[in-house]
Amino acid sequence: MATAGSCFAQHVARTLREMDFNYLTTEVAPAFAFSGADNFGVFSARYGNVYTVRQLLQMFRRAYGLFSPEDTAWRRADGRFVDPFRPYVHDAGFASPQEVEDERESHLEAVRQVFEGCDVFVFTLGLTEGWQAVSDGAVFPLAPGVVGADVASDAYCFHNFTVAEMESDLSEFLKRLHRINPACRVLLTVSPVALIATYEDSHVLCANTYSKSALRVVAGQVAQAFDFVDYFPSYEIILGPQAGASFLAPDLREVTPEGVTYAMEVFARHYLGEGKGRPVCVTVAPTPEEVARQRAEMAKIASVICDEEKIDSRP
Repeated sequence: MATAGSCFAQHVARTLREMDFNYLTTEVAPAFAFSGADNFGVFSARYGNVYTVRQLLQMFRRAYGLFSPEDTAWRRADGRFVDPFRPYVHDAGFASPQEVEDERESHLEAVRQVFEGCDVFVFTLGLTEGWQAVSDGAVFPLAPGVVGADVASDAYCFHNFTVAEMESDLSEFLKRLHRINPACRVLLTVSPVALIATYEDSHVLCANTYSKSALRVVAGQVAQAFDFVDYFPSYEIILGPQAGASFLAPDLREVTPEGVTYAMEVFARHYLGEGKGRPVCVTVAPTPEEVARQRAEMAKIASVICDEEKIDSRP
């Protein structure tokens, strides 16, 4: 099983590992590195958070030589260089653009191994908003300014993807994936974590409603269109009326450890255990006893690496 997507997708990955399932990892950390260092082990390969559907399609196209973006390295304010498409996978940065390129080659080989070697690919849709290069349309996980890159501001533009665009992108990705790995099944989820900010000329609440609604429509339509694709309702489990706000942190954005626990228990029962194939039915929130029993265990699982939060951490 392999995973990719937004911050919430990391919970799926960690649950699969915790339950000793055959979780596919194609980029392994050196023996001296701790888990999560430089994004080793966060996802199946070190691609960082893949927030938009266009990012996922672009990653596939780059891995197979179908697209070569003009942007190859961004220079940070400290003089170090980063990969524009995964700017936080190596905290120390690189000494030169050539080092970025050398590391990228091995990474894209690992991405190909993920797509060709997985039996199940789990993708969590996170955002509709993104940033593109004006010259060739390449998409990035964050705006260059958030990364601190020394680049021309007019070389990039904001884009909020429509349902039609995302459905087209996701359909193309699935067709390409199925072509190289016909046995692979795909599981789609929508992240329940709300937007931290928006570039639209609207309140972030309105932007979040559009984003999550559009992503849910895309996931549902695509799951119905492809017989090897299924949808897991993590969004509904966390934010549905049956849960109230019991699974949200005080900021009403982050998901609590209890919410992660409950969603992943439903995931495990439905897809990994004896209940596989039965409809998911979520009617009640977990009892206080269930929450207390699992709080300590889930403390480490609830921790995720989220590039988007860099927006809030800039000086």
